[in-house]
Amino acid sequence: MQAHIKPMAIKLPQQERDRLQQLGAVKKRSAHWLAKEAITQFLDREEAAELFKQESVARWEGYCRTGKSVSHDAVMEWLESWGTENELQAPKCE
Repeated sequence: MQAHIKPMAIKLPQQERDRLQQLGAVKKRSAHWLAKEAITQFLDREEAAELFKQESVARWEGYCRTGKSVSHDAVMEWLESWGTENELQAPKCE
């Protein structure tokens, strides 16, 4: 049993409730399980997107402070070496 689990009610239009019931029957899962899974996947996706956004802003701010970057040509040369016998190390910021 998981600790600190509390029920939460949500209001859905009847059409969405019906869709949950129908999909649950097809997948042999309850509407509750499907809703909980959908919320979990949404949170995972949105948290990952927010982390990516925060990291991007931090990288931009770092560039603004230092002016250091990796050129497009250096990145492309590195990427094109992937899977070859002469795979290059990741380029350094300059």
